[in-house]
Amino acid sequence: MDYSAVFFDLDNTLYPYQPCNEAGKRAARRRATDLGYDLDREAFEARYQEARSEVKRELAGTASAHERFLYFKRLIEIHTGTHKSRHALELGEAYWEAYIDEMELFDGVVETFDAIGEAGLDIAIVSNLTTRIQLKKIEHLGIEGSIDLVVTSEEAGSEKPASIMFTLPLSQLDLRPSEVVMVGDSVTADIEGGNAVGLTTVLFNSDETELESRRRPDHHVDAFTDITGVVAA
Repeated sequence: MDYSAVFFDLDNTLYPYQPCNEAGKRAARRRATDLGYDLDREAFEARYQEARSEVKRELAGTASAHERFLYFKRLIEIHTGTHKSRHALELGEAYWEAYIDEMELFDGVVETFDAIGEAGLDIAIVSNLTTRIQLKKIEHLGIEGSIDLVVTSEEAGSEKPASIMFTLPLSQLDLRPSEVVMVGDSVTADIEGGNAVGLTTVLFNSDETELESRRRPDHHVDAFTDITGVVAA
């Protein structure tokens, strides 16, 4: 199969998400303590999860459902019964600064991107979340020079697995689904969404083993560098 492009998810596909998220929450809690909020780790986590659940329920399917500034705004509202704009901003900024500082690429990403580029294929980042923070992540990771296109759910108006998240970059690169490989860690967002549009799908960094047949990836790799073999096969 001759491919012309590879679409990559960003979070938990090019770098491990969980250590970054935990670093971000620790920094936000420290900032909350500095601001006078009496919340130990367990209480802060409980308030955070309550706020996160409310935002995700209300904004499901949109980029804003992932917006940490909204989470912290809602956390403060739940805890105090009122809003404190400056505090919400400070907690959100503390979260993202620590999160981004913690980010490191998975082994093999740079080598794989180089090989894909040398083979003449385009590389697109196709990611849920808001554009500004995803661009900051790409800049921090040092992969800007390897990427030909970035599409976020904020600009698409819907999240993966919505078809627009795949058809929009296809249109912008003037490609057919059969010419593109989609790589991601989420069976639902990346694999089911990609398969529905007709992309060749690759599952990476996922511990989901019991896959329904309609969601089964075309390929499942354990090492990032194995993606090169899929593309070149």
